[in-house]
Amino acid sequence: MGGAHGQGLLPEPELGPPPKDCPGPLCSDPSAGKSGHPSLKRPMRKQGQDVASRCFCPQQAPEGGSSQPGKPDATVTMTTTHQPQDRYKAVWLIFFMLGLGTLLPWNFFMTATRYFTNRLDESQNMSLVTAELSKDIQPSATPTVPSPERNLLSAVFNNVMTLCAMLPLLFFTCLNSFLHQRIPQSVRILGSLVAILLVFLITAVLVKVQLDAIPFFVITMVKIVLINSFGAILQGSLFGLAGLLPTSYTAPIMSGQGLAGIFASVAMICAIASGSELSESAFGYFIIACGVIVLAIICYLALPRLEFYRYYQQFKLEGPGEQETKLDLISKGEETGANKEESKVPAPSSQPTNKGHSIRAILRNTRTWVPFLQILVPALSVCFIFTVTIGVFPAVTAEVQSSIAGTSTWGDYFIPVSCFLTFNVFDWLGRSLTAVFTWPGKDSHWLPSLVLARMLFVPLLLLCNVQPRRHLAVVFEHDAWFIIFMAAFAFSNGYLASLCMCFGPKKVKPAEAETAGAIMAFFLSLGLALGAVFSFLCRSIV
Repeated sequence: MGGAHGQGLLPEPELGPPPKDCPGPLCSDPSAGKSGHPSLKRPMRKQGQDVASRCFCPQQAPEGGSSQPGKPDATVTMTTTHQPQDRYKAVWLIFFMLGLGTLLPWNFFMTATRYFTNRLDESQNMSLVTAELSKDIQPSATPTVPSPERNLLSAVFNNVMTLCAMLPLLFFTCLNSFLHQRIPQSVRILGSLVAILLVFLITAVLVKVQLDAIPFFVITMVKIVLINSFGAILQGSLFGLAGLLPTSYTAPIMSGQGLAGIFASVAMICAIASGSELSESAFGYFIIACGVIVLAIICYLALPRLEFYRYYQQFKLEGPGEQETKLDLISKGEETGANKEESKVPAPSSQPTNKGHSIRAILRNTRTWVPFLQILVPALSVCFIFTVTIGVFPAVTAEVQSSIAGTSTWGDYFIPVSCFLTFNVFDWLGRSLTAVFTWPGKDSHWLPSLVLARMLFVPLLLLCNVQPRRHLAVVFEHDAWFIIFMAAFAFSNGYLASLCMCFGPKKVKPAEAETAGAIMAFFLSLGLALGAVFSFLCRSIV
């Protein structure tokens, strides 16, 4: 089932030697690891956005393994004999860069909140001074002194930014199956990368252009909507592209997405360390983002030139039947009997299908209600995880101020290090841990209990030194408390979300795994959107 049928789908379990926890003799499709027939591999599905897109599911695809027991090895022989090698891991590195490019735009905007809020405050102050003097004074000649009280646009910036980011994600999750059927994959991927590049170029240019607070706020929100809309299309299309290749080529996409947040945080720290003014640091910061996107575009354009990629792409276009005929001619019919036996069973990918696992199609088909009920607990769990996470990060956590910085430079580094870098590093560690450790099990009551227990992080973070505040007192004032809470908050998000997304498709039959993945992806995106709405409540009660 080619293409990307929904944002946020996980890689599906792959057939081969049956995994230990699989109830039946088969777990998905009849290939496994590197030995299986490439035409029988299913497209890998994307898992989610930003904080949720980097799940590592250990038991989803066996490393290596042979074809089905008792079956002649004709398929294996043909594949291993004629399959080209990925020289210098070039295709792997390209998919890593493309994975990095999918989540980098959102992370760059989110990490630069200090620049945006300061710019809004300065624009507001400049307008007030200009109106008071009633003179046509150039903005650059007017001294800008931040007012003690932040203006409304600056105060709600993080909340509105989160909402503008997550609603497009939910919308394009439902729309992805429609788009992949009508717009060519190359147009979706290259067009999205070029559009994101243009948005970053405009952002870098606007650093040097003086704007009033309201136009700057509106333009910024439109840019956030655009990068997340194109980012959603890019992610879904990229995982559809990875579906042409062996299973192991989904891992570099996830690794690149996992490091996108860390890369954005380190880039912001380096920009601050340059010692330039905030506007100059922001300009260099966004130029770095432009450079990464240009590199991703070059990598994508180079992909069709690589023999390894062309082999699997041609296999997809011609169909396995035609490829097997060619290989039969080469081998002079040495394994005719085995091929005849295999021809009785139609290959899953022998005929391209345009059936998209859209949310509407799933809900209209009553046969999908059974897997839906079976994965209801992990689906609701992953929705709740991201509702809690996005409810406070970054809308509340980015407003925490250091209590020990004083006049030192730690005040400049506090949010980039303690909020964004800490979150991204520990979230990545939590997701990576599921590759070697999966407790609790998929049917354990501990999993939903731990998910509900994460709600305790909301009051803990609200009682840190969030400024400005009107209602709650500061209980955990020291910086160390905030860093500890953020580390545990991020680690639990990565670990529990990864477990839920891995366990969801495992609770249904192999034939229903893709439908389960589509449902899980929808609930993940729904959690992100609900979290964006919940963030307004969290910020208002501080």
